[in-house]
Amino acid sequence: MYPHDEDPMLQDPLMAYKATADKDTMYVHQAMKQPEKSTILPAVWQMKRKRDIRTQEIKKHKARLNIDGFRMIQGVHYEQNYAPVASWNSIRTMLAMTAVHEWHTKQLDYVLAFPQAPSKGRLYMKIPRGFQIDQGKSEDYLLELKKNLYGTKNAGRIWNQYLTDKLVKEVGFTQSEVEECVFYKGKTMCVLYTDDSIIAGQDFLGVNIDRKDDGSIHLTQPHLIDQIIKDLGLDDEKNKGHVVKTKETPASSSKLLTKHTDSPEFDNQFTYRSVLGKCNYLEKGSRSDIAYIVYQCARFSSNPKKEHGEALKWLGRYLKGTRDKGTIIRPNQKQELEVYVDASFAGDWHPEYGQDEDTARSRHGYIIQYSNCPILWKSSLQGEITLSSTESEYTGLSYALRDAIPIMQLIDEMKQYSFPIKSAEAKVHCRVFEDNSGALEMASLHKYRPRTKHICTKLHHFRLYVTSKRISIHPIKTDYQRADYLTKPVNDTVLKRLGKLVMGW
Repeated sequence: MYPHDEDPMLQDPLMAYKATADKDTMYVHQAMKQPEKSTILPAVWQMKRKRDIRTQEIKKHKARLNIDGFRMIQGVHYEQNYAPVASWNSIRTMLAMTAVHEWHTKQLDYVLAFPQAPSKGRLYMKIPRGFQIDQGKSEDYLLELKKNLYGTKNAGRIWNQYLTDKLVKEVGFTQSEVEECVFYKGKTMCVLYTDDSIIAGQDFLGVNIDRKDDGSIHLTQPHLIDQIIKDLGLDDEKNKGHVVKTKETPASSSKLLTKHTDSPEFDNQFTYRSVLGKCNYLEKGSRSDIAYIVYQCARFSSNPKKEHGEALKWLGRYLKGTRDKGTIIRPNQKQELEVYVDASFAGDWHPEYGQDEDTARSRHGYIIQYSNCPILWKSSLQGEITLSSTESEYTGLSYALRDAIPIMQLIDEMKQYSFPIKSAEAKVHCRVFEDNSGALEMASLHKYRPRTKHICTKLHHFRLYVTSKRISIHPIKTDYQRADYLTKPVNDTVLKRLGKLVMGW
């Protein structure tokens, strides 16, 4: 089988992207006549211009042959499709460790990752466009997959199982019991994210990771911000001759987003959900300062109104003014694992929508840091309706520690494997800062209280850690509550103060 180039194909994308039948693209198949009662899946070419994440210059053109997995049926073509990936918690924990303890790091990208694994089950695919059989007509033949091709619904799972098996059985790594995409070997640590890896301890998952001479690590995503700005129509090219005004905050501190039922529909001047998805990835990767407004805009994505579109435009103007900003990991070895928790009791309540139960929900936000390096942040409405500010704060505390405890366990595990972590303690101790005296007392002093007896055991899960003194709860003044900007829109003065404490700028 070979590329068919008899016709003038100078404008054909297969020629432009240099699609060939060499061993790197086509060794995964076997040509054969169509068997009876078999499902034939279409072949799909994926064209891509690969760019340098820092300069956005095109490095090369790629043509990848995929299979159309949308027609695959569970129970017929595959059984399970879940494939684990490393959480941002684990990735940033490793980066914090490298900054704190001056470890060496290496980023790996597996070439043609998925087809390295053998295919599971029998799958058949049509002859792809641009190729023909040596003898006979291409439409009379098909390809049987011998390798795990991109596009199948279980491709990620097959690759993960294959790579895990290789790392454990052949290379000698030990898989973490806390995070299944973390592996140890001697004093080497490996974190997997699909076909990307960080070893032992620079461009990773679309995030620019820049290690400075002073030992700090800067996480930025300027080119994702450029995409958001362009999608919103705020780029310089579209506004020639006009200066696009920027904003000092991610959202207006004087207005709360609601359903705005009586307002005009969003005019679709940009693709609301697409922009929102990019903002969400930006927030998760490096920008905790936009977490609150991204979550708020996402709440109304099924039926956006004029105000919701304006809120995303406001956010875009703020991002344009802070394009090169991100999160700076600058360690302070006097601090270990710390959690800052805050909650806004029924902060979204509005008299116009008083019958809507969602407006009665409280919002909590929390930040988890290791040696003053932010590892995880979250802004979220609470699933249950709380009856007091104490209860909403305590609920936020409980949810924050659900994320903090696995990080404690991961660091404990690293110590068990003799990683050179500079700590005098045998186990990780977690300090939690809370600015509500009622929640502070409930977490620290376990006694019967008639007004809070209804709080279910799912919120008390961390008490054993408190009684064993592995977690300690401390009061903090509201002005120094680092999670404050995750629960409500704040003015530029508060944003600058908290941004300096959390993000380093």
